[in-house]
Amino acid sequence: MSDHPQASAFRSPQGEGARTSELPFSPAAERNQQPILEVLRLVLPAQGRALEIAAGTGQHAVHFAAGLPAWTWQPTDQEPAMLPVIDARVREAGLGNVCAAQRLDVLSPTWPSEGPEFEAPFDAIFCANMLHISPWATCAALMQGASRHLGPAGVLITYGPYLEDHVPTSEGNLRFNESLRATHPEWGIRCVEAVAEQAALAGLQLKARHAMPANNLLLVWSHTD
Repeated sequence: MSDHPQASAFRSPQGEGARTSELPFSPAAERNQQPILEVLRLVLPAQGRALEIAAGTGQHAVHFAAGLPAWTWQPTDQEPAMLPVIDARVREAGLGNVCAAQRLDVLSPTWPSEGPEFEAPFDAIFCANMLHISPWATCAALMQGASRHLGPAGVLITYGPYLEDHVPTSEGNLRFNESLRATHPEWGIRCVEAVAEQAALAGLQLKARHAMPANNLLLVWSHTD
């Protein structure tokens, strides 16, 4: 089963058993949130401040903040309509360690895109399933912004499907890549090596690679030594 949000649109969770919320719901986020959380617990310190980019429905923000209670989570999204959705999901969960969602377009010269710029550095920046469903320019913008807003020991964590030199690509990801490019010529699964080049220009380097279910990768980036 595909783990990519473009493969199945957000939908209401009717028919999801005990779920009663009428908020927009991503089946992909529901499937991948626990495997991602398990890796976050391995790569992150016991406490800190995290910035989430492209938080979407807020399912990841709620799951990770609940699973990492000593962390403060700042969700953001480019789409203004998703901000009240995120906040409502946080209220439903009764979490006190999630900040109000803010609008953030990685291409903006300052983060967030509206209101005062973030002042205190973040210990982690998390971005899932954005690079392949946005123009390539967002990769450089993500790396440059992360470099500005991460603390000296902070990490940028990206999750999603990737292409890798010398590593065979799954049939599912090949078909997914074709469908993305047919939908929008500026979209497509990104090559890890090309992403690493943009990271290097921003003073970041690949620190760790974690293979994930459904042919995804979780990549950890840090400031260059």
